[in-house]
Amino acid sequence: MATKKSSKPAKKKAGTGKTAPPQQKGKSASLAVDEQLEMYRSMRDFEVTAEPSGGKPKPPAQTNDLPFVIQKHAATRLHYDFRLGWRGVLKSWAVAKGPSYFTGDKRLAVQVEDHPIEYGGFEGTIPKGQYGGGTVMLWDNGTWAPHGDADEGFRTGRLKFELHGKKMKGNWTLVRMGGKAAEERKPNWLLIKEHDEFERPAEDKPITEEAPDSVVTGRNLDQIASDEDHIWNSKDTATIDDKTPAPVTKPEKSSPSAKAGKKKVTTAATKALSAISSRINELPREAMPKFIPPQLTIQTKEAPRGEGWIHELKLDGYRIQIHIDKKGKDVRLYTRSGLDWTRRMPAVAESAARLPVTSALLDGEVVVLRPDGSTSFADLQAAFQDHAPHPMTYFAFDLLHLDGHNLRSLPLLERKELLAGILPGEPDETLRFSEHFEQQGSTVFDNACRLGAEGIISKRADAAYTSGRSPNWIKIKCVRQQEFVVGGFTLPGDKGDGLGSLLLGYYENGKLVYAGRTGTGFTHQFQRDLRRRLEKMKVKDPAYASVPAEGRKGAIWVRPDLVAEVAFATWTADKLVRQAAFKGLREDKKPKEVTIELPRDTAEVQQEAEEAAPQESARQRVHAKAVAKTASKKSAAKSAGTLSANIRLTHPDKIIDAATGVTKQQLADYYAAVVDHMMPHLADRPLSLVRCPEGVGHPCFFQKHIGQGVPDGIGSVPIKDKKGATEEYLTLTAPEGLVGLAQMGVLEVHPWGSRSVTLETPDMLIFDLDPDEAIGWETLTAAAQEIRKRLKKLGLESFVKTTGGKGLHVVAPIVPKHDWTAIKAFARGFAEQVEKSDPDLYLIKMTKAARKGKIFLDYLRNERGATAVAPFSPRARPGVHVALPLSWNDLKTKPEFSVANFDDWKTRLARDPWARMWDLKQPLTDEAVAMVSDK
Repeated sequence: MATKKSSKPAKKKAGTGKTAPPQQKGKSASLAVDEQLEMYRSMRDFEVTAEPSGGKPKPPAQTNDLPFVIQKHAATRLHYDFRLGWRGVLKSWAVAKGPSYFTGDKRLAVQVEDHPIEYGGFEGTIPKGQYGGGTVMLWDNGTWAPHGDADEGFRTGRLKFELHGKKMKGNWTLVRMGGKAAEERKPNWLLIKEHDEFERPAEDKPITEEAPDSVVTGRNLDQIASDEDHIWNSKDTATIDDKTPAPVTKPEKSSPSAKAGKKKVTTAATKALSAISSRINELPREAMPKFIPPQLTIQTKEAPRGEGWIHELKLDGYRIQIHIDKKGKDVRLYTRSGLDWTRRMPAVAESAARLPVTSALLDGEVVVLRPDGSTSFADLQAAFQDHAPHPMTYFAFDLLHLDGHNLRSLPLLERKELLAGILPGEPDETLRFSEHFEQQGSTVFDNACRLGAEGIISKRADAAYTSGRSPNWIKIKCVRQQEFVVGGFTLPGDKGDGLGSLLLGYYENGKLVYAGRTGTGFTHQFQRDLRRRLEKMKVKDPAYASVPAEGRKGAIWVRPDLVAEVAFATWTADKLVRQAAFKGLREDKKPKEVTIELPRDTAEVQQEAEEAAPQESARQRVHAKAVAKTASKKSAAKSAGTLSANIRLTHPDKIIDAATGVTKQQLADYYAAVVDHMMPHLADRPLSLVRCPEGVGHPCFFQKHIGQGVPDGIGSVPIKDKKGATEEYLTLTAPEGLVGLAQMGVLEVHPWGSRSVTLETPDMLIFDLDPDEAIGWETLTAAAQEIRKRLKKLGLESFVKTTGGKGLHVVAPIVPKHDWTAIKAFARGFAEQVEKSDPDLYLIKMTKAARKGKIFLDYLRNERGATAVAPFSPRARPGVHVALPLSWNDLKTKPEFSVANFDDWKTRLARDPWARMWDLKQPLTDEAVAMVSDK
């Protein structure tokens, strides 16, 4: 069964009205559909794919019902395409994890281009290499009805609706994240289940697992993929198995854009510029540029720390710049030094020619992938030989020009967003998007090295593209490896036709400096080939400025024309390499460019990057927003001398609560002021964070797993879920981690009731008193005193705090001895006894309707995975009130503590009533357990 009550339709909300949209004024229905499908059509060549172009006239509908469909799409990553029929097209979102009936799940839904209505009937396979290639299942279908004005919902970014499908039923909401303008074409939304009779608890089996197969045919993905009759391809294209691209034999006359030239590209920029479509015209226009000298890295000892950096895997290949100019019918591939290698990589050029652009300039690296996903420089060199079977893959990581616009002043993340927009949705083996990571650099680096990668490249997320070496791009290597100039060779001991070793060097102040030898890493065939090449390059005198005696022994000198890639263990005190191994020749680098690569101090390079940053970032110029009127000098003065002064904040004067005017800087200052009081309750516990990037009143979300953009001082703890799978949860490891949460927009911190080292044995009991609006403060505090008295009879001293809302928490620290099951049972028994003592006042059931005039006594904070708001934590509510620890005497008057009025109550920190909590070693005795369980 798809739902618990699938036979009972969801109730319609008042004011739903008609489901069909009204006719748009001033234009025909067919014209409106054509405009909406413009992006969809620009991304497809309908001479190649048999996907519907859409917009064909249809007979009048006999019903006002609106269609919806969910297609399960097994592309590079499995996802679910959620589509709502509106105004003649299917409004579409890609939902990575699929929909969830649990109201606490907020599923990311990335809005994509509108699709034709006909698309909703497809189940089959789109050939690999074409846009969206992969197996498509018709997972669910039916009708939908908007609650209220759907056009208004799409415009404002909050669309409420009801689904009537086979699997999906009830009330749902789509919420656009970040309050972006309606003109943006590819924003992120959240798909959320509303409360109704169809919702399910978190522990229920997900609907995507409960009903995984096709709603139409009952088939699974493998069965659909094996059915050759359902290949969605035109009859005029090559066969599916023919994956060999046409060679580019004469690029100067005809570049590999002939086929792509048939595609309509006049609106391609619309799709590519979706992320900043409303501002793109402000970017400078330019003719298609010639070769642009690439941006280069600075090597450092370790990954950069802090927020504002993204990290990419360092690839072992050739840096290649792709130039696409379809007006000139030309595609060119250039090395980092500007050499034209188009003829050497015809497959890459063919893939580039198929991109839906008029003109573009991509920066990236061409590699050969091993079966395990790693890159092989030796195989790449072999791939340039006519007899080599190794296919090349181009990883694109930057976009410098697009359809007449200079993008180099844009922030890196926006350039990458545009780059992802023009690359195939499901990349083929030849052209791929270079993914990046936003976790802490040290974490990414450690994982990269563990996986056997060469290292990582860390880049400032908000930086423009600048030619030459820049502190905004940092290289960190797992192994020591660099290029060296070949200045000579020695013969093998057996006097054969191979090599004994290569003599290495690098340039310093225009002179070639001797750097040692390498005698390993060659294949027999390569030794013979290189020996023949070197014999033709022999000279009488060495090119080195000087060579030590051991370097001259057996040396045969050559012209310094070749560059070798060499891995080695370390540098000696004399700057000679030790334990060096040959990796390959670099034909893309000029010898004079080879210098010694000694890693610099990371903090020093980061400081250079900070100093080079403009006063107003490119992101601010493109996405101009209203900023707070609070003077930045005042904010800076307030943060002076605090830990927050060491935390880099973007937009520190941004208002995060309109009701009080509290700014991001004030939040950081607050965290810095209370960090010593919060740390005892947070350190080394799994955490859940409430993040509100745009502030109070805007969409917020929970984060409990280690992920993107976490600051220093935030670590992770492995926790097994109910299925036995291990997930990395957030935890606080240092004070700067708490203060750094302000940069992430964290307005609430919720810890577990156990520490990481004793995860399965909680060290506290929590009782949450949540009063109905009719309950007065005196009644609530009397109830808290009653809880305190009962706990004291059980030998437990307790503490009280506000929740930042209308309730109170009573907390008793305990020795971590009992497991979660026992603690939850004890808490339930305790709460039941309290309820029985005064059933007119207390209630332990969650039903809101039954809470009228009562206090809901929530004991469920005492189960595994549950959290409670931390002492001193702000709340994501208007006013940014604080969950503040109180003494029992403080309950005499109702407190009002917030971040906004912190100056009025910060003197209370000197007498923290919870300061001694963790000094208590209170066991939950067997006698206490027996007293609660005794009916």
